[in-house]
Amino acid sequence: MTKLPPALLICLALSACAGMPALDAPAAPPGPAPQIAPLDRLLASVPAPGTITPQDPTGLAARATALRDRANALQGPVNPPAAN
Repeated sequence: MTKLPPALLICLALSACAGMPALDAPAAPPGPAPQIAPLDRLLASVPAPGTITPQDPTGLAARATALRDRANALQGPVNPPAAN
């Protein structure tokens, strides 16, 4: 076991004698309290599992194409070949 310096022992002993500071309760957030919505309405708006939707509302196909194009552009050399 490592021997602790005397100054550290004194600091630990003095901190053990200190009282706990008084903490105030957190302030209430402004505005009305949030309301809990019924789960039935939320579940009714979700398509059934395994259902394929032909629409792409989030533009996922366009993002995937852009990411593939970016990955293909990164396939080249990092530094251009030196000119002779």
